[in-house]
Amino acid sequence: MNTLKTTFLLTCLTLLLVAMGSAIGGQSGMIIAFLIAGGMNFFSYWYSDKIVLKMYRAREVSETEQPAFYSMVRRLAAQANMPMPKVYVIPTLSPNAFATGRNPQNAAVAATEGIMQILSADELEGVMAHELAHVQNRDTLISTIAATFAGAISMLGSMLQWAAIFGGGNSEDEEGGGGMLGGLAMAFIAPMAAMLIQMAVSRSREYLADASGARICGNPLALASALRKLQMASQKIPMQEATPATSHMFIVNPLTGASMLKLFSTHPPMEERVARLEALAGGR
Repeated sequence: MNTLKTTFLLTCLTLLLVAMGSAIGGQSGMIIAFLIAGGMNFFSYWYSDKIVLKMYRAREVSETEQPAFYSMVRRLAAQANMPMPKVYVIPTLSPNAFATGRNPQNAAVAATEGIMQILSADELEGVMAHELAHVQNRDTLISTIAATFAGAISMLGSMLQWAAIFGGGNSEDEEGGGGMLGGLAMAFIAPMAAMLIQMAVSRSREYLADASGARICGNPLALASALRKLQMASQKIPMQEATPATSHMFIVNPLTGASMLKLFSTHPPMEERVARLEALAGGR
């Protein structure tokens, strides 16, 4: 199922890039954008996880450096019958975590310094179980590719706005040209479409990762408690380095202090996530 989702995602984002290339440079721009998209498909599959980790200055740690945290991840991975992922720490006080990697054999989990300071051991275990569930469910590839493409589309959208404002892009008489108005429209529509695609592949996977993570750690209420704390703390300390293109990768949205977030959130409502976990605990 996730293979189908990945193919659908890559196809949609490739078409968006091609449409933007056409708006910027007509037929020539469309061809160039198609070649770029092809290269990005290859590059995203093999290297997008490394890009995201470097973007957040994540540092790989060993068991010697972080004995409690490292052994926690190792124990959870064993409980989930998964290979041991690489473990990273992100140097920020904003509390959050994410997982990345194209498959369980090439996975990594990352947690911020801030999340280790505000959560209890049980709560942190619930969070890391959630992230390992993303790896186990094989949706880290989808989220990381979406982050790479969404970032590229946002950048091209900005370029397209300037090109349209200063008379660039297609003229009215060029083949396939949309003119200044068409370029401006594409500049705003394409990043919005990329965000909607992110939302489509993000919200449902969070519910599944919550349920799977609760099963891995065996404590749904600890994860529910962690989510409540993270929701409040991330509003007080939003992650300055975070971008809309990568926000869907985190366990809670790192941009919760941003405007219009609730309208275009890549995460399901926190109240619903907590309620489902509490219901899961009650059903046991």
